[in-house]
Amino acid sequence: MRAVASETRDAVAPPRGIKVLSSIGPVLAHAGPPAVLLAAIFGLWEWGVRTFGIPFYILPAPSRIATLVVTERALLAGEAAVTLLEIFLGFGIALVMGIGLALLIFASRTVERAVYPLVIASQTVPVFAIAPLLIVWLGYGMLSKVAMAALIVFFPIVVNTVDGLRAADPDIINLLLILGATPAQVLVKLRAPAALPFVFSGIRIAVATSVIGAVIGEWVGATQGLGFLMIHANAQLHIDLVFAAIAVLSLMAVGLFLAVSGIEWLVLPWRRLGDS
Repeated sequence: MRAVASETRDAVAPPRGIKVLSSIGPVLAHAGPPAVLLAAIFGLWEWGVRTFGIPFYILPAPSRIATLVVTERALLAGEAAVTLLEIFLGFGIALVMGIGLALLIFASRTVERAVYPLVIASQTVPVFAIAPLLIVWLGYGMLSKVAMAALIVFFPIVVNTVDGLRAADPDIINLLLILGATPAQVLVKLRAPAALPFVFSGIRIAVATSVIGAVIGEWVGATQGLGFLMIHANAQLHIDLVFAAIAVLSLMAVGLFLAVSGIEWLVLPWRRLGDS
């Protein structure tokens, strides 16, 4: 009987090639359109530079930038490592402090009334105005760049976490309280899991914008990092190197965004079931 069942499964199961194609299909459906659009933009850019003879110190061709990324990979990798460390440190500090403050805002109406409006109002201050002050207070070292990245990341994490903690179903909360659950148990068993999708949404936004914070800090005053490299190359009309640094920063931001999305995919299995 087992042999017959095995033969039946083998007969019903689709060929291996079809399985591979079916798993690649959704990936192509998501990545295909932006890849085609990006290729069209780069093709038009390359054609325009070559056709109109635009010098590289005004607008370099994509092929020249790609070649420079390869030939100067050691320089770019070294500066990118500095910027990435600033991003990780700033993001980590903002994540811990942001979730902690969100819990305080949620738990205390007094804290909410005192702090939450200030958190919202802080976003009206341009980050370029804060960067020189951070250089004065914290110096030209890494600390001022970490602080800048943390400031930019802090807001979306706090706001999304507070919204997530308030998003739990009130009927289920009342049921748990009637059954004798303490507020702490409701927080751990219901509110925290309900808040996780909101927290990850905030983290996805924050981790991409943290790149901007670190680079702004390096623009204002630094001796290392991709932002410093861009300022240095721009002063020497080495515009192709500026574009190469921008390309590395873009890849860095996309990579961080995808990493957070992958962690969310692993940590929140119920969202995968909802999407399927």
